[in-house]
This record gives sequence, C-alpha cells and structure tokens, in this order.
Amino acid sequence: MKDNQLNRGMRRRLMYVENKSGDIDGITARIGWVNFSKSGRSVYYRDRELHRVKGGGISGNFRDAATGDEYWISGVKARGSNTHWAESTKCEVDDDATQEYQRIRAGHDV
Repeated sequence: MKDNQLNRGMRRRLMYVENKSGDIDGITARIGWVNFSKSGRSVYYRDRELHRVKGGGISGNFRDAATGDEYWISGVKARGSNTHWAESTKCEVDDDATQEYQRIRAGHDV
C-alpha cells in the first residue's frame, strides 16, 4: 500500500469522517474505523467507497463513488477539536471505535 499522510502506511485507521453534503446514517460527522485501498487513494467506511479528489474538492477531500457526495476525512486529533472551527457540526464516535478514541484523547497516540 502506498504510504500517505492519511493512512500512515496502515490498512485500517481511526479517522474523522464528515459528509459535507448531508449525513452519515443520521449524523453529519463520525469518528470510526476506515479501511484503505492498496493504493491508499480510496477509503472504505460504513459500506461507502470514497475516492480521493485530485486537487481537493469544493469542501471535501474525498467523493462517494455511488452518490457523488463530498466528504472531509482527516486523522483524529488528541485535543478533540476534529470539526472545523467555523462550523457547528454534531459528531459521534462509532461504538467499535470508542476505546481507541479514548486512548488517543488521553494522549497515547503513536
């Protein structure tokens, strides 16, 4: 797999995922486990296939292959300020990601 700043060479990583065009199962933004393609240019999250937007999109860095919705995907921040400072976005942590998110927030990220 091609190493980049999002995947850090890992196949699976805890990430902040925000749908800039709507919601993700009822919530605008989520923190959860994403899987990366071999090239590192595609992300798989909750049965969605998201492709990196070359040069960046209007408001996101990935686009849903099926719907065309733009997504912003970034690493989880230990300080907890994952959403953009100018936006009021509700964010939920996926149940299977809670323990890892708490570990990162405690400052034990590698």
